[in-house]
Amino acid sequence: MIIFKKVRWKNILSTGNSMTEVDLNTHNTTLIVGENGAGKSTILDAICFALFNRPFRQVSKTQLLNSINEQNGEVQVEFSIGTKEYKIIRCMKPNKFEIYCDNLMLNQDASNLDYQKHLEQSILKLNYRSFTQVVILGSSTFVPFMKLSSSHRREVVEDILDIKIFSSMNLLVKNKIKEINDDIKSIDDNTELTLQKIELQEQYINDLEQNKDKIIKNNNEKINSNKKTISKYSSDKTDLENLNDGLLTEVSEQSNISNKLKKLNKLHSTISTKKSREEKDVEFFMNNDECPTCNQVITNEFKTNVIKQREDKVSEYQDGLNDLDIEIQNLENRLQIIEQISIKLNENNVKIGTLSTSIDTLLELNESLNKEIKEYEELGSTQENRKKLEKLKDSLLLFEQRKAKLIEDKHYHDIARNMLQDSGIKTKIIKKYLPIMNKLINGYLSSMDFFINFTIDENFNEIIKSRYRDEFKYYSFSEGEKMRIDLGLLFTWRAIAKMKNSTNTNLLLLDEIFDSSLDGTGTDDFLKILNTFKDENVFVISHKGDVLVDKFDHTIKFEKIQNFSKIVES
Repeated sequence: MIIFKKVRWKNILSTGNSMTEVDLNTHNTTLIVGENGAGKSTILDAICFALFNRPFRQVSKTQLLNSINEQNGEVQVEFSIGTKEYKIIRCMKPNKFEIYCDNLMLNQDASNLDYQKHLEQSILKLNYRSFTQVVILGSSTFVPFMKLSSSHRREVVEDILDIKIFSSMNLLVKNKIKEINDDIKSIDDNTELTLQKIELQEQYINDLEQNKDKIIKNNNEKINSNKKTISKYSSDKTDLENLNDGLLTEVSEQSNISNKLKKLNKLHSTISTKKSREEKDVEFFMNNDECPTCNQVITNEFKTNVIKQREDKVSEYQDGLNDLDIEIQNLENRLQIIEQISIKLNENNVKIGTLSTSIDTLLELNESLNKEIKEYEELGSTQENRKKLEKLKDSLLLFEQRKAKLIEDKHYHDIARNMLQDSGIKTKIIKKYLPIMNKLINGYLSSMDFFINFTIDENFNEIIKSRYRDEFKYYSFSEGEKMRIDLGLLFTWRAIAKMKNSTNTNLLLLDEIFDSSLDGTGTDDFLKILNTFKDENVFVISHKGDVLVDKFDHTIKFEKIQNFSKIVES
């Protein structure tokens, strides 16, 4: 079970440079209140960013960073799993991602992607999608289970039931089958090659006895022909290498041009900014007759002089921008030419490689032909060559035996793969839990006075029937009814996770569910369910603080002070 303990953040959204800290396992139920824009929901984005490198709501990572300070965005999340204590630190500008276990930072030799994969698969044992189905329910950006595709629904359920291990095993078996198939293909290739060698050896023995002179003559002709071809290939290769030497000189200036282009673009941006400021000043003096700060009248003479000065500056900046545009275009054109040269250089290198391979092949062939000539000239021992033939036949038999063993292994692995596919063991486990899931879902729906028969089949499609047996789809219901279904599913996944101890956690975050689609009756029914979560830490974000405050163990109030969100009451 994952026990979330603390979350801290700074310079995230409207939060400033001072750390905001929230204890996550102190109170059974906590109400988070505040005006719109006060920063109530930032806790959701902070936790998701720390754990999964993405916010909960539909904002980009760049938008997640405080727009005033624009640096030093940081989130820390502390949690425990069993006896191990973990801390995740993730930062923006500068970027940082660190995982601590019992105060020791885990090895960071792997890439950030592998580091994130280790966090999700080996520590948390859940991904973003599963986390948001079990831990967070939001009113706006959240994608409920019922709006997920069938494959994504399956992924969530597999995470909760802790059966994704079968997918990993299936991948291992699949890779093993591929390895076996590759080995079988290699044996088939070797078998074919050995059969050719046997045929050639038998022919060789026959030729050795009957066609010695003719073979020697033919081999010498082949050698001479190959030498001519080698000479031509060598000449072509030398020409290409000389050509590449000249092309390399031209390509070498690419880096300098790129750097110069970068500097000119930066200068262009700076001048554009200055020009824009001067244009704004001109616009101001043209449209204003008095100073907005001191309320003093601006004389026409002063306005005329200032406007003239500013317009001269604008003209000066525009001339500079025009000159820069020409120079930038020239550099970009040169880079395009260099890019074409680089392409030609690569094409030549491929040709050189092909020629080198062909030359090496012909040299090896000539060596083999010369060896064969020498053997014929020495009238090689027929007995020796027959021994070679027998060895080849022994090798052929060995290949056949190895292939038979591999085919047997592949048969067993094919059986295992069929068992490990979605239609195998996983489906049987899912079928076992489906009645439990459906019973839990309907129990929670009944607790919220929503009397329908809600069933999920093994393909994760919903079947919803009314008391009168009329069938409905999720999208047929009102927003309030859909919210009840979403809540019922959320509670069900948490209950199943607790049974399986898979994605089981103390934390439940609910964002503005009381503010959107739940009516008074739905709110009361939902609070009754919440009060049954004795061993969990439930956080509810709401605008209805005056109505709900006495129904929660603890209240946290956010306010925006001087453009920064802060906790003013806890």
